[in-house]
Amino acid sequence: MKALIIEGQNNHGVWPKTTQMMKGYLEETGLFSVDVATTLKNGTDPDFAPAFSDYDVVVSNYNGAPWPEDTKNAFIDYIKGGGGFVLVHAANNAFGNWKEYNEAIGLGGWGGRNEKSGPYLYVNSEGKLIRDATPGRGGNHGSQHPFVVTIRDNKHPVTKGMPGQWLHEKDELYDLLRGPAENMTVLATAYGSKEFGGTGRHEPMIFTVDYGKGRVFHTPMGHGIYSQECVGFITTLQRGTEWAATGKVTQEIPKDFPAVDRISKRSSGN
Repeated sequence: MKALIIEGQNNHGVWPKTTQMMKGYLEETGLFSVDVATTLKNGTDPDFAPAFSDYDVVVSNYNGAPWPEDTKNAFIDYIKGGGGFVLVHAANNAFGNWKEYNEAIGLGGWGGRNEKSGPYLYVNSEGKLIRDATPGRGGNHGSQHPFVVTIRDNKHPVTKGMPGQWLHEKDELYDLLRGPAENMTVLATAYGSKEFGGTGRHEPMIFTVDYGKGRVFHTPMGHGIYSQECVGFITTLQRGTEWAATGKVTQEIPKDFPAVDRISKRSSGN
């Protein structure tokens, strides 16, 4: 399969490294050949026009200026026509005013998002998925810390076989994400502890969106190099990307996958 990673602008300065990390993670599965498309460093790149239709799946590590209108239209047509899309961490900060992008990603943060963008989505203490239309900004996080990821759907191909809870390496735990949240399936959440500046709610950490004929896989995890060294993140990315491309997952859960009381990392050399 062919995958394309989009990069070039991001408020996270580690993006050149995390792009290469994610490229390596996908290639090591033996399932993907991976290309990288890079925009100009600042402003809209008038020549940015990847041939999306050449790829089974597109992965976004991009949070920056709007793309040219023709590129935006081609991208939405690609997903609606059955292309796979994966977005990681700050890619959900991008394009706050692009209606179709926000429909495709389900939830986003920052970028001017507010109640007009759609509801907050979270799981309450009874395990019920809540759509909350309360006015307010979209996007927040407290201080970085390790946190437990709780699987909410253990039958979905991406999360099937994962332990019910596992400990993720230090990361930003995004909360107050909001958006259309249509045709969306929450696969896993993390509790935003008020001790670390969170909401006291269970926030979506792994979820999917059905958009047209396309499959979208979305994880807000992955802030730092250390976050992306977590075997939980690596496995989630690998399995989520295969699912977005094919609707199936053929990979096994690795033996070094984290447990509820144990972080598991693979060094990237940093």
